[in-house]
Amino acid sequence: MKFLKTCEIIIRNFFFGLYLLITVPTLGTIIILLSVTPWERIIPRIQHFWLSNMVRIAGVKLEVRGLEHIKPDQNYVFAANHQSQFDIPVIGTVLPHRISWLAKKSLFKIPFFGWGLAAAGCVPIDRENPRKGLESLMKAVEKIKKGFSVLIFPEGTRSPDGKLQEFKVGGFILAIKSGLPLVPIAVCGTRHVMPKGKLYVKPGLVRVKIFPPIPTQGLTLRDKHKLAELVKLRLEDGLKSGCR
Repeated sequence: MKFLKTCEIIIRNFFFGLYLLITVPTLGTIIILLSVTPWERIIPRIQHFWLSNMVRIAGVKLEVRGLEHIKPDQNYVFAANHQSQFDIPVIGTVLPHRISWLAKKSLFKIPFFGWGLAAAGCVPIDRENPRKGLESLMKAVEKIKKGFSVLIFPEGTRSPDGKLQEFKVGGFILAIKSGLPLVPIAVCGTRHVMPKGKLYVKPGLVRVKIFPPIPTQGLTLRDKHKLAELVKLRLEDGLKSGCR
């Protein structure tokens, strides 16, 4: 049985790598070209197609709770815990929205992939330079004005043990400045699918729990820490329950 499981992982990783090898340059180029045409509106469909196929090829099954709390035609700021690089394919598959996310600037230097990220509306963030980080938040606000929802990972980096780490407040400043509802999303299981520091994927079950939106209209920047604490409490509850 263990031998068969190992064979499955090897085969899935072969096709997963092949899929990325083919789609990163091709879809990255297509997204770049579409971004300067009236056909730009189909970019979210391409993103969803790409990410959902990653989940499928990896052999990951999704259990989602709380989709009834969000509306497909409403923009939000989504705040999720961060356990794995596989969080983005999972969340991108689950949510029906046009999403921009803040990604470390080094990813944007990768040929085709990085160019595709930029063309798709994602925002590079410099973790080493607070001033540059603030500029990134302002760019994210501009994306929101253009009809994007934004995904943030308040921990700033992946958790090594699955437990929530200390939150950075930048994403909550973004939520308050945008005035959009803030939606906590708890993700359970991705660190077993793609562990931190590993390049392989393993089949498995990932659970996603979407909490009711938290209104931000009327809040000021003085409220950013209270808002962060409220989101942290909800995510902790989600993780304790295994996202059930």
